[in-house]
Amino acid sequence: MRTIVGVLSLLGWLLYIGQLVSVVNFPLAQRLGLQESADSADPMLQPMEFRAAAWDLLWLWTMPAAGILMLINHEWWPYAAMIGGGAWVDTGGREAAKILGLRKHGVRTGSQSEHNLAMGVFAYFIIIGLLAIGLGLIEVL
Repeated sequence: MRTIVGVLSLLGWLLYIGQLVSVVNFPLAQRLGLQESADSADPMLQPMEFRAAAWDLLWLWTMPAAGILMLINHEWWPYAAMIGGGAWVDTGGREAAKILGLRKHGVRTGSQSEHNLAMGVFAYFIIIGLLAIGLGLIEVL
């Protein structure tokens, strides 16, 4: 199970690269479908998502790094998995809550397909994060 979670957490590097593109060139990220298009989202969402992407660059590398430690069975992997897993659970839950709350109040947060993709990514973060935390705890205890 540790190997599976380790491999699945490495996909986080792709998401990390997407956030890097978002910070460096937000309009390009929108054209690539990495961010909500300007036509389908409220204008206030763009600066919010830009700032969230910048924060993600500081924090979300922790789970893919933990995945590497898990795969090489490094002695620190359980602690890294709990830290990275916590980052991913928090990010997935907070971002999902933000988008769902905005939508409930009539704020356009992207097309339905963009919304579905975002919710899928958030669910992925939460599931892999929880699995990593659980594996780390089992190993430590």
